[in-house]
Amino acid sequence: MILIRGDKIEEVGTVETLPVPDGYQIISTEGMDVLPGLWENHAHLMLSGHSDYVHWDKHYLHRLTNEIMPASAIQLLLAGVTSVRDLGAPLEASLEIKRKIISGEIAGPRLFVSGPFIQHEVYPGTEAFRWSVSSAPEAKKKVNLLATAGVDIIKLIDHDKMTIEVAQTVVDEAHKHGLKVVAHSHRPDEIRRGLAIGVDNFEHTGLTTAPEYPEDIIQLLKERTAKGRVAGGPLFWTPTVEGLWNYSNTVDNPERLDDTCWHKGLKPDTIDDIKQSLRNPGQLQYMQLTPLRKPTLKKKISQLKDAGVVFLVGTDSGIPTKFHCQSTWNELAVLVEEMNFSAMDAIRAATYWPAVMMGVSDQSGTVSKGKFADIIAVRGDVLRHINLLSNISLVMKGGVLYKKGGQAIESYPTSQR
Repeated sequence: MILIRGDKIEEVGTVETLPVPDGYQIISTEGMDVLPGLWENHAHLMLSGHSDYVHWDKHYLHRLTNEIMPASAIQLLLAGVTSVRDLGAPLEASLEIKRKIISGEIAGPRLFVSGPFIQHEVYPGTEAFRWSVSSAPEAKKKVNLLATAGVDIIKLIDHDKMTIEVAQTVVDEAHKHGLKVVAHSHRPDEIRRGLAIGVDNFEHTGLTTAPEYPEDIIQLLKERTAKGRVAGGPLFWTPTVEGLWNYSNTVDNPERLDDTCWHKGLKPDTIDDIKQSLRNPGQLQYMQLTPLRKPTLKKKISQLKDAGVVFLVGTDSGIPTKFHCQSTWNELAVLVEEMNFSAMDAIRAATYWPAVMMGVSDQSGTVSKGKFADIIAVRGDVLRHINLLSNISLVMKGGVLYKKGGQAIESYPTSQR
């Protein structure tokens, strides 16, 4: 039994211990498992699964705030994702979409945005959502610009190509503003450098086709995880394995690409363009090395487990073939069914631990008195059948229903959005 008043949980109890006061609307969840709303910890709302980044960036940057990002937001919300870390998009677009969700102009999850990547040298044509830094003063200036603008997190990549002074300045300035730093872990030196400068959260499994992490990195990780609060809290890791693991399945059976859930909010010409780009999923240049990476994933995840990192569920949602309406539950399923996570540990990595990492565990992450009424429900036993999360029956965010009986509620009250 959960009592909700406004956007918060008022009380939690059982039918025997918590009577329903007069005036409350009753929403039955008989036969359902009730969970906190999910977190997607590595999304790109500016992307919608198109296979050609150069084409996408050229043709769709001007449509981000009025089409692409609102579509991504509602797709995530209806998939049971009530909180999202959006890690890489133009600053103004990121802040505008966050503002519109807060004001109720559009429906979507609670957004925690990074704005542009911070990196050593940006790729041509990506300057709108990637910022290069080549000196400590420049690093300080750009982090301060992001913090002052109102981002929630700093994303750092290619920090192994920076001087130690520049990379350290990015982290130090972010921490001065109370912002956590997430960093790529594609290369061994990105991990080594990231640990040296004190990043808070690594993203991806990385190391392309290498079979495992080098032993010195595992030792460094164990030394970092042994420090806990002394080092600023747990060391978090968002492995984003599902897209790598399931790519061969998608090539063999591309039917999931035809699921119309990812059409929601997109214009017909956008949908057609994405479809055309994915006509031959087995020939995508973006995925060229993916079949060779798949056999390395279990070993790498096992190493990270043994090293004591705290996992977060994130998917790189929005990259080629990965649609926002599918990504998060697929990641949970791979963690449980293939990577030997218990269902409870995987769910906590998608609910409780993200709230801890982002410093909002007093507001989110569990179904508890005083927290936001961000709640989902599925019919059946999700601890035995994690794939039930592919079919969310009920989605509530801030006390407002967005999905009931498995169907989206299109006419929710504007004043409560």
